[in-house]
Amino acid sequence: MTQELLTSVFGWMAGINLAVLLFSTLMVVLMQDWAAGIHSRMFQMDRADVKRTYFRYLANYKILVLIFSIVPWLALKLA
Repeated sequence: MTQELLTSVFGWMAGINLAVLLFSTLMVVLMQDWAAGIHSRMFQMDRADVKRTYFRYLANYKILVLIFSIVPWLALKLA
Protein backbone atom coordinates (compact mmCIF):
# COMPACT_ATOMS: atom_id res chain seq x y z
CA MET A 1 0.00 0.00 0.00
CA THR A 2 1.21 3.44 -0.82
CA GLN A 3 1.07 6.42 1.48
CA GLU A 4 -1.39 8.16 -0.84
CA LEU A 5 -3.77 5.20 -0.70
CA LEU A 6 -3.57 5.00 3.09
CA THR A 7 -4.15 8.74 3.36
CA SER A 8 -7.20 8.42 1.13
CA VAL A 9 -8.58 5.45 3.11
CA PHE A 10 -8.15 7.20 6.45
CA GLY A 11 -9.62 10.40 5.02
CA TRP A 12 -12.75 8.62 3.81
CA MET A 13 -12.98 6.68 7.06
CA ALA A 14 -12.76 9.91 9.07
CA GLY A 15 -15.38 11.59 6.91
CA ILE A 16 -17.84 8.72 7.18
CA ASN A 17 -17.33 8.38 10.93
CA LEU A 18 -17.77 12.14 11.43
CA ALA A 19 -21.01 11.98 9.41
CA VAL A 20 -22.28 9.12 11.60
CA LEU A 21 -21.28 11.06 14.73
CA LEU A 22 -23.07 14.19 13.50
CA PHE A 23 -26.19 12.22 12.59
CA SER A 24 -26.22 10.45 15.97
CA THR A 25 -25.76 13.73 17.80
CA LEU A 26 -28.60 15.38 15.88
CA MET A 27 -30.91 12.44 16.54
CA VAL A 28 -30.11 12.45 20.25
CA VAL A 29 -30.64 16.20 20.50
CA LEU A 30 -33.80 16.39 18.39
CA MET A 31 -35.51 13.16 19.51
CA GLN A 32 -34.11 12.73 23.00
CA ASP A 33 -37.40 12.46 24.90
CA TRP A 34 -39.04 10.13 22.38
CA ALA A 35 -36.02 7.83 22.13
CA ALA A 36 -35.41 7.89 25.89
CA GLY A 37 -39.01 6.80 26.46
CA ILE A 38 -38.67 3.85 24.11
CA HIS A 39 -35.27 2.76 25.42
CA SER A 40 -36.26 3.15 29.06
CA ARG A 41 -39.17 0.76 28.47
CA MET A 42 -37.04 -1.66 26.42
CA PHE A 43 -34.25 -1.94 28.96
CA GLN A 44 -36.17 -1.18 32.18
CA MET A 45 -34.02 1.88 32.91
CA ASP A 46 -34.83 5.33 34.25
CA ARG A 47 -34.99 8.09 31.64
CA ALA A 48 -32.13 9.91 33.37
CA ASP A 49 -29.95 6.80 33.05
CA VAL A 50 -30.84 6.46 29.37
CA LYS A 51 -29.91 10.09 28.70
CA ARG A 52 -26.63 9.59 30.56
CA THR A 53 -25.97 6.53 28.42
CA TYR A 54 -26.60 8.57 25.25
CA PHE A 55 -24.05 11.14 26.38
CA ARG A 56 -21.51 8.42 27.24
CA TYR A 57 -22.05 6.79 23.82
CA LEU A 58 -21.47 10.06 21.97
CA ALA A 59 -18.39 10.89 24.06
CA ASN A 60 -16.82 7.43 23.55
CA TYR A 61 -17.58 7.43 19.82
CA LYS A 62 -16.05 10.89 19.41
CA ILE A 63 -12.86 9.78 21.18
CA LEU A 64 -12.63 6.62 19.05
CA VAL A 65 -13.12 8.58 15.82
CA LEU A 66 -10.46 11.04 16.87
CA ILE A 67 -7.91 8.39 17.84
CA PHE A 68 -8.46 5.82 15.07
CA SER A 69 -9.49 7.99 12.10
CA ILE A 70 -8.50 11.62 12.35
CA VAL A 71 -5.09 11.34 14.05
CA PRO A 72 -3.75 8.71 11.58
CA TRP A 73 -5.08 10.77 8.65
CA LEU A 74 -3.38 13.91 9.97
CA ALA A 75 -0.13 12.00 10.59
CA LEU A 76 -0.16 10.67 7.03
CA LYS A 77 -0.97 14.12 5.63
CA LEU A 78 1.92 15.69 7.53
CA ALA A 79 4.41 12.93 6.63
